[in-house]
Amino acid sequence: MESEADIFYRELPKVELHAHLNGSVSFQTIDKLLRRKPHLNIEHSMTAIDRGQRRTLDECFQVFKVIHQLVESEEDILMVATDVIKEFAADGVKYLELRSTPREEKNTGLTKNRYVETVLKSIQQCKEEEVDIDVRFLVSIDRRNGPQVAMETVKLAEDFMLSSDGLVVGLDLSGDPMVGHGRDLIPALQRAKNCGLKMSLHLSEVPSQLEESDLLLNLPPDRIGHGTFLHPEVGGSASLVDKVVKNNIPLELCLTSNLKGQTVPCYSKHHFKYWYQLGHPSVICTDDKGVFSTDLSQEYQLAASTFGLSREAVWKLSQQAIDYSFAPDAMKQQLRQKWVDLQPQVFK
Repeated sequence: MESEADIFYRELPKVELHAHLNGSVSFQTIDKLLRRKPHLNIEHSMTAIDRGQRRTLDECFQVFKVIHQLVESEEDILMVATDVIKEFAADGVKYLELRSTPREEKNTGLTKNRYVETVLKSIQQCKEEEVDIDVRFLVSIDRRNGPQVAMETVKLAEDFMLSSDGLVVGLDLSGDPMVGHGRDLIPALQRAKNCGLKMSLHLSEVPSQLEESDLLLNLPPDRIGHGTFLHPEVGGSASLVDKVVKNNIPLELCLTSNLKGQTVPCYSKHHFKYWYQLGHPSVICTDDKGVFSTDLSQEYQLAASTFGLSREAVWKLSQQAIDYSFAPDAMKQQLRQKWVDLQPQVFK
């Protein structure tokens, strides 16, 4: 039986702005993929980090490699993306920005173009089925692949931004933060900015990235993923915080992801507290709901119980997230109206 609190968080209309497609694959969908591919000898425990478990960041990235083995054809991607979208909708998410790095797979003939087209097809199909969620897509640059591939990814994103009827709205920079240096990616990111793509950059995920964070904040990005080590209390600097505040750059904050990936020691020490007390735009997100065995309702509930947020404060957090999305203005207006319409029912 769900408690009254559980029901409040499930019914709370939510906005998810930091969701990696392959990291969001649920236990149920992994099950379907495993049944299709018994020859791979992959077990559930290799694709998710259960309650109470923790992994190093490096081990977290190993989990993605396993999932990529399971998701290698257009058929796989279509099923995975459709399931992910419907699961977010079932969790009360009304607007979702999915992100993923276009991949090619020689053995299935999958191309990067077809990869993106297939994700967009799943978004269209969910819309045609009248699933109660608006979905947009961010094309991801994996920093591990270097500057040349980054530039190719920007060009791909640019093409889809012009041809996808508004479904591709931006670019994400992610991948193992210990690999490469952001300075090498500046030309690609600058091109993305110049052509009108919105940008969400993973920043300061690990300590000792002050120089890189400083360079990337000069662009500046439209949103920051994680920003775990930006502020002075955890080894960042006041000048980095000043740049974030001056440019009013919202942060995408993922509590369980950071705890399980061991970049924060416990929920109460999560940097959500620092930015929230500062009154700075912050959005609660899942990052990888499948890998980290969570959902957005749970993340809101965690933030509220850890930091003593009232239901009114939680509602405000959820509502303000609309403003930080990359949705066009007309859609933001529709979403705001949806929140107004749903408020009496959620606070009944």
